[in-house]
Amino acid sequence: MTKSPVHVSYFSDLLCVWAYVAQERLNKLKDTFKADIEITPYHVTLFGDTQTRIAEGWKNKGGYVGFGEHVQDVCKQFPHLEVSPNIWKTCQPKTSGTSHLFLKAIQCYEADNNKNQVDVKDSYFLVKEVEWAMRLAFFRDGRDISDRDVLYDIANQFSIKKENILNYLTDGQAMALFCSEMAMKETYKLSGSPTYILNENRQKLFGNVSYNIMKANVAELLNTSKDDSCSWC
Repeated sequence: MTKSPVHVSYFSDLLCVWAYVAQERLNKLKDTFKADIEITPYHVTLFGDTQTRIAEGWKNKGGYVGFGEHVQDVCKQFPHLEVSPNIWKTCQPKTSGTSHLFLKAIQCYEADNNKNQVDVKDSYFLVKEVEWAMRLAFFRDGRDISDRDVLYDIANQFSIKKENILNYLTDGQAMALFCSEMAMKETYKLSGSPTYILNENRQKLFGNVSYNIMKANVAELLNTSKDDSCSWC
C-alpha cells in the first residue's frame, strides 16, 4: 500500500526576511522527500501597512532605515542570500497585500490552465516560481513589489500576460482567495511568518526553524503513517 505524502501548509509574507531565509530549507525539504511531501503555499499579510508596522513601530529604532539595517544584519548570517542595500531605505513597499493578491490571481490562472493537463505533479508550481521571483525582486534587486506595474513585469518573465491576471483581479476570484487566506490567520492562530502547519493541523512550526527540525517532523510523520499510530514529534 502506497503511503500518503505529508502535507505542509506554508504561510508566509512576501516582505518577511525570515521567509526569504526559509526558502532554501523548503527547497531542500522537497529535494529530500520528493513525492513524499506536498507543500501548499499560503500568504499571511503581516506587512499590510508598512507605515504603521515599520515607520511607526520602529520609530525609536530608526524607522524604515533602522528596519532595513535589521534585515541586512539577518541576511549576513546566511551567506547564500543576496540582499540589496536599498530595501526599506529607499525602496519602501507600502504593503505586502498587493503582491499577495497578485499571487492569488496567478493561482487562479494556474488552476484554470491545469484543468486541461493530464498529469500535474505540483498544482502550485507556477505560484511558487512567481512567488520566489517576487522575493528576489524585493530582497535582491530592491524593487517595490507593492507596485502592480513591477508585479506585471515579473509575471511577464513567465509569459503571463497582463490581461490574464487582470481578469481574475477584476471578477473577484483573486480577492475571494485572498480573503479566505486572511481568515486562516485567525482559524490557525498564526502569530507570524513563516509558519508551517503539519499533521492535519495538529503541529505548528513557526519562525526561524532549522532544516533538521523540519526534516525530523516530516520523517516522523512518514514513519507513523505506516501503522497509523500517533506521532511523537
